[in-house]
Amino acid sequence: MSPPDSPDRRSDFPFYTGEPVPLSGRQWLCVLAGVVLAFCLLVAPWTRPPGAWGMWLPALLFCLVPLGALAAVAGRAWTALFGPVRGREVLQMIGIAALNLAVTVGVGLLFASHHQVSANPAAQSLADAGATARAMRFAAMLPQLLGEELLTILPFLACLWWLHTRWTLGRRTSVVLAWVVSAVPFALVHLPTYGWNLMQCLVVIGTARLVLSLGYLLSRNLWVSTGAHVLNDWTLFGAGLLAATVRA
Repeated sequence: MSPPDSPDRRSDFPFYTGEPVPLSGRQWLCVLAGVVLAFCLLVAPWTRPPGAWGMWLPALLFCLVPLGALAAVAGRAWTALFGPVRGREVLQMIGIAALNLAVTVGVGLLFASHHQVSANPAAQSLADAGATARAMRFAAMLPQLLGEELLTILPFLACLWWLHTRWTLGRRTSVVLAWVVSAVPFALVHLPTYGWNLMQCLVVIGTARLVLSLGYLLSRNLWVSTGAHVLNDWTLFGAGLLAATVRA
């Protein structure tokens, strides 16, 4: 049996110990630069052509640019982020999504009872859209949410590499610290969405991100955390859309 700080490498996180390929500090900076560039392309108005299909270009760039950056430095080893999707992985997606919905609602209600909160304008925009536009937006969430997972998990792996390799911290400590640190950028990029409400983004969105990241931490499979994220957002936006329809 392997000791706690030296797990079976076949089920461990990729890259931070040099498996399947070693990455240097400069190479990690290249990957992180790809993440930043991808987010800039997502929010830039000139990447969104007019028309119903316009939302697909920034969403696709958001996930393809970071993967391209990783492939540029890791070659074919970029696929180490992903694993097969079988019954177990589907159950993990559902479980993490259900847990995140419960935590998000609980933390959100608690936060709203003490602080002012801002609504997500995308919910109202979705309610005002026609049936075709709604279907397109729900479909476009697939590549965009994969991009959001890359926005979190690639910095997680970079932090894990830095803490474990450069700071020589133990694996468990490095994983926990990287898990927490990697949730911060995800929370901060939601500031424009929630009216620059810093506390709401850090507390509510940050907590939700920690739960969603468990999908990857437990499975080492980006499809699991992405699937959980998709189920979570589809449920939240679907419930909001249903409520708006009933009120109308």
